[in-house]
Amino acid sequence: MFGFFVMGFVDIVGITTSYVKNDFSHLTDTMVNLISLSCFLWFLVLSIPTGMLMNRIGRKKTVLLSFAFHVLAMCLPLVAYDFTAILIAFALIGIGNTLLQVSLNPLVTDVVANDKLTGTLTLGQFVKAVSSFLGPILAAWVTGSFFGWKMIFPIYAGLSLLALIWLWLTPIQEKQQERKNISFKVTLAFFIGILVLVGVDVGINMTFPKFLMERCDLPLTDAGMGNSVYFFARTVGAFLGGILLMKYSESKFYIYSVWIALAGLILMTISTNLWFILGCVAVFGIGYANLFSIIFSLSLKRVPEKANEVSALLIVGVSGGAVLPPILGVITDSFHSQLSAIIVLAIVWCYLIGIMRKIKTT
Repeated sequence: MFGFFVMGFVDIVGITTSYVKNDFSHLTDTMVNLISLSCFLWFLVLSIPTGMLMNRIGRKKTVLLSFAFHVLAMCLPLVAYDFTAILIAFALIGIGNTLLQVSLNPLVTDVVANDKLTGTLTLGQFVKAVSSFLGPILAAWVTGSFFGWKMIFPIYAGLSLLALIWLWLTPIQEKQQERKNISFKVTLAFFIGILVLVGVDVGINMTFPKFLMERCDLPLTDAGMGNSVYFFARTVGAFLGGILLMKYSESKFYIYSVWIALAGLILMTISTNLWFILGCVAVFGIGYANLFSIIFSLSLKRVPEKANEVSALLIVGVSGGAVLPPILGVITDSFHSQLSAIIVLAIVWCYLIGIMRKIKTT
């Protein structure tokens, strides 16, 4: 579970883009959104190789390696702080988080029974959501410190080091897996689903503070707290999901969640009232909260003997966080409005409606 907490560190990419743009005023939205590209591109490049690495050295050692990359990445902005250094730091975070997301979910299957898998992965997403929720609050809280908002990096470095030592000292008996390739067609629909989920998540994470600044005339520090509302809603949603998924089927829960989230996105575009917009992003967060774990769990249950390969293939979809935000940056620079980005996110979200039948039959 502490591994899922470290996994949530990647979500500081959203608030970081706002602070970096504030620190370097010459950066456009298109340029600053390259931070997400430098981070999430590695999910596309390294996910499949990580699955191969995991087959060779084991799941636990792969997770330990991911923690080491997080420690290294979080130390870099303290040594040098410019746009290039931030790009490199988030590239290292992306590499570490790729290793972590590919290997941690299969590692969970080594310590829990199959009938508890969905609930456990949902609990993990709850812990990740807590981490994501605390990020903007922590960044705002340390703004007045010696390093300013960048004080968040040594704090995260220390927590990553603690996770590394804790897991290293924890004995885990890993299950033997068949060394077979997994057909891309088997999980293609779910792969694109993950691509959309992460792309929209990172997109709203990066767009929402700027959206609040534009629509409600808020300063950056206050607008950045809007992301905490989103992550808090995801935290509550994941907690409730962990309970409700014990009683209701994953497919029904998926359908309700997709429609709830879409309603939040659409309603967000029709008002300039701060509290209404915050309520809408909370609705979206609650709808979003459990979709990743549902898709992941259904895929692992479908071919449990190939969990390493399935996990690697699905985590390639996390590269959606690299694909969509640069497109949003170009769109917002073209239309000079963050509203256009929200509309694009709602359109992309409709793919998840399209795979509802696939979810029902899995």
